[in-house]
Amino acid sequence: MEWGVVAAGQVQPPPTDALVVFGLVALAFLAFVTEPLPIDVSAILLIVLLAVLEPWTGISSAESVSGFASEATITVLAMFVLSEGIRRTGTVQLLSRRIVAFAGGDERKQLASMIGVSGLASGFINNTPVVAVLIPVATDIADRTRTSPSKLLLPVSFASMFGGMLTLIGTSTNLLASDVSARLIGEPFSMFEFTRLGAVVLVTAAAYLLVVGRHLVPPRIPPNEDLTEEYGMGPYLTEVAVGPAAPLVDQRVGSAAALAAVEVLEVVRDDEPVAADDPRIRAGDRLVVTATGEAAADLSELRGVDVLPDANVEDDLATRQADRDVLAEVVLTPRTGTAGRTLAELAFGAEFDVSVLALRRGETVVHEQIEDLRLRGGDTLLVRGDEASIRRLREHRHYIVAQEIARPSYRTERIPIALGIVGAVVALAALNVLSILTGALAGVVAMVATGCVRPGELYDAVDWSVIFLLAGVIPLGVALEQSGGAAYLASLVVAGAGDYPPIVVLGLFYFVTTLMTEIVSNNASVVLMIPVGVDVASRIGADPFAFVLAVTFAASTSVLTPIGYQTNLMVYGPGGYRFSDYFRVGAPLQAIMVVVTTLGIAFFWGV
Repeated sequence: MEWGVVAAGQVQPPPTDALVVFGLVALAFLAFVTEPLPIDVSAILLIVLLAVLEPWTGISSAESVSGFASEATITVLAMFVLSEGIRRTGTVQLLSRRIVAFAGGDERKQLASMIGVSGLASGFINNTPVVAVLIPVATDIADRTRTSPSKLLLPVSFASMFGGMLTLIGTSTNLLASDVSARLIGEPFSMFEFTRLGAVVLVTAAAYLLVVGRHLVPPRIPPNEDLTEEYGMGPYLTEVAVGPAAPLVDQRVGSAAALAAVEVLEVVRDDEPVAADDPRIRAGDRLVVTATGEAAADLSELRGVDVLPDANVEDDLATRQADRDVLAEVVLTPRTGTAGRTLAELAFGAEFDVSVLALRRGETVVHEQIEDLRLRGGDTLLVRGDEASIRRLREHRHYIVAQEIARPSYRTERIPIALGIVGAVVALAALNVLSILTGALAGVVAMVATGCVRPGELYDAVDWSVIFLLAGVIPLGVALEQSGGAAYLASLVVAGAGDYPPIVVLGLFYFVTTLMTEIVSNNASVVLMIPVGVDVASRIGADPFAFVLAVTFAASTSVLTPIGYQTNLMVYGPGGYRFSDYFRVGAPLQAIMVVVTTLGIAFFWGV
């Protein structure tokens, strides 16, 4: 008798082994969503539990760590390095600037250009560095053309996801799905397996974003708003005049007790900023400080100190700092070592020699006690520092400098080499000369040997949380299959689908996968849903490969929430978005994609 189904159509309770695995799946969901531990640590815990519970999971100690040796895991690791080579040479940045020059001040052309760059580039390199490069490009366009960056950033993230479906190497999800498909039905993906449908999906998404979506994306950040205005720094920026009788005279800024409750941005003497790191205050100096109303009131009570609330502090500060310090917007990338920790624990200010003036989380801006706030992926910091400090932040892969004065320097002379290496990897895999794994590893060696990626940058190029996540969920997927859990879930789907045609069941399966991806990672969704999809297909007489494709496309197009995909979180802060903005723009798009993708699979491959 088949798992979970009796003749009367009633569903039996699942076998004990499946219940244990379901418990592990539930635990993994809870850990990945709430993140009581970092994602990579939760993945390691999952590996341990699979081995400890071997009598029920069927996963031995050796099999529990098999995810580290999976072709998908090693290929994803190699693709991170190849993407880093492209990023370090400034290829995407150069392309985006040239296309943006064509767009000028036309908002629709700007949007089309950004969608085009994001979508097409994400077909060949990981979409995370693509979006990381395009965030400062989008804010720069918005500044120069008096448009809101909010109008550009969300479409950039969405386009990068759909663009990732152009080729096998577009996302780590595609590589993982190919590995699972090969194991279950003996059909891995070729390099351009789903390029036809991927192109249809990308063009459809682009058309929606240009015609409908652009009207649904709200301008959360007003056009051409200065960073100090954008972060609501007006009430907190104050100028203080120091008279001859003030107790601050002859004291150093860093040790003056009266200044302990404020942040001194600069000391102005004879209308010129003092260049010293910790200058000694003189009579007649003016101090530009960030202060709460209470701290400003305390300063005003000091003898010989005048607080000048009506001074044009913002404009004067911006003018003086155009040639000195930089006010920069820094985005914390998701799934890094920063999440869950505070700036104080990270020693952020000391490491990069910057002052943090404000933090924005979506539309909420925090000015006080920032050092003790638990950070989240997608948080955006307003920092002040010199060019060297901002350069260090820009070169750190866990931070994205979204808006600043200086332009990053790239190894542009190696652009042809980096493009040639990636092109060779793609060509060799497409022609079946080398496997994608072997070609990608050869590409890593070539990137380092040619100087596109330096040896010291090699390990920093890899998002290790993704690698550990893959290593943890791959054996979980095997356990779901071996325990009968996948077959049991398939029986529930078949029982609920009744006599619906296979194409309708395929569409429903796509929809369910999109909802799961909003809760857990896209990689986890692929590993857990493909075995169920294959079982469903076998029960209703459909093509299992069609269901594999449906899961793959659904898992890589998370457009309903900012937490479903890391590029959505990356633009959350810089765009000043609300949580509901993603659903407003993404829900109609996802409804269209359920139909387009399902019909596309039926047309190109059959059901």
